[in-house]
Amino acid sequence: MLYPLSYEGWTANPSERSRRESQSDRTVGCAAMTTVLVVEDDPVIIDLLTLTLELEGWTVLRAKDAVSAMDVARTEVPDLVVSDVMMPGRSGLDLIADLAADEATAAVPVILLSARALAAEVAEGLSAGAVDYVTKPFDPDDLVERIQKVLDSPETRG
Repeated sequence: MLYPLSYEGWTANPSERSRRESQSDRTVGCAAMTTVLVVEDDPVIIDLLTLTLELEGWTVLRAKDAVSAMDVARTEVPDLVVSDVMMPGRSGLDLIADLAADEATAAVPVILLSARALAAEVAEGLSAGAVDYVTKPFDPDDLVERIQKVLDSPETRG
């Protein structure tokens, strides 16, 4: 992946920028920009994910737990969610169920990102409805490729 020498529009708090953008600001030419909701309670990881995804040109929304993620998802309806599994309160598995139960967010694909890496734990995440499961530590380039694969899939495009 090539990273630009400068990133116009990047702020120290990307969620502030995302909230200020209107739906019409998310279009470039005819193609709509991709919006990814990142749900992660570790501030270092959420910052890494935000920077990585914004460098891809994607709009990043942030939440630190499943409850606030649902609030953001209902308001913004992202194209995809990347969520940790183990978080305070409700888990990433709970978030998948909550998204699926809400008509506005039921079709939003979720990629789980977790330190829980046993085969049974990965299978549990996929059985819960995740479209992919990435284990920590992770390669940011690999995660970007996996996100792009989900976004390009016919099921995701509707």
